Amino acid sequence: MSEQSFSGAKPRIVRCPGCGGDSIYSPANPYRPFCSERCKNHDLGAWASEDFRVASEAPPDDQPFGDAKLQ
Repeated sequence: MSEQSFSGAKPRIVRCPGCGGDSIYSPANPYRPFCSERCKNHDLGAWASEDFRVASEAPPDDQPFGDAKLQ
């Protein structure tokens, strides 16, 4: 498709993952998919402080093989 076909298109509005508000998802928004620099930095800070973690089923360090009664 050519660039001309996109020139008259309405911008896509998505939900900001930071605040839940409307965010314009286009090259004109340098913070996409976030609505602002504040939301983008807030998300980066949460990621850097390890607030986003995947739960692990690994046993604690003091029980390297887990509870023998449960196996």
